[in-house]
Amino acid sequence: MQMRPDVQIAAMAKAMQDVVIPAVAGTNKLAEEQAKLVVGMLHLMAHQLPLQFRFDRDELERLMAAGAALEALPAADPAIRSATDALAGHRGAAAQLLEQCRRDPAELQQSVHAMRASICAVVEAFAAKGGDAQLEVERIVLAMSAEQLLRDRSLMKPQGWEPDPAAVPDIVSMIGD
Repeated sequence: MQMRPDVQIAAMAKAMQDVVIPAVAGTNKLAEEQAKLVVGMLHLMAHQLPLQFRFDRDELERLMAAGAALEALPAADPAIRSATDALAGHRGAAAQLLEQCRRDPAELQQSVHAMRASICAVVEAFAAKGGDAQLEVERIVLAMSAEQLLRDRSLMKPQGWEPDPAAVPDIVSMIGD
C-alpha cells in the first residue's frame, strides 16, 4: 500500500498530462496554462526530491564554515562577542547534527528493501521445508505486516481513503520523533 513520493509525483504528472490538460485544452487558456505549470512543478519536485537531503546537508556545511570565519574575526565589543558566542554554540550543535547526517536516506531505503528480500527468502525456505515452525513464521510475518499496514494507512490518511479516519492513529504518534 505504501506509495513513495516519487511514485505519487509521477502519477500526478501523468494524470495532468493525459487527462486534465487535454480536457481543458482550447476551452480555457488560463486553466490549460495553470495545468501545464502544475506539471512543470511536479517534474521539478521529482528532480529535487532525491537531492533535498544532500542539498540541506551541503548548506549546513557552508553555513558552519561561514560561522567559523565570523567567529575568528576580532570582536572586542560585548554585543558582537555575545552574538559570536551564540553562533559558536549553534555551530557546535550543527556540527553534531551534521555528523549524524553523514548517511544518505537512500541507504535506509536500500536497507529496507534488502530486509524485505531477506525475510521473503527465510519465509520461502520455511515454506519449502514445512513443519511446525511454519506456523510460527506465519505468525511473525502476519504480526509485522499488520503493524506495517496500519502505518501505511496512517501515512496515507490525508488522501481521504479511510472510511473512518478517526480509527486510524496519527502517523507521528506511531513512528515517534
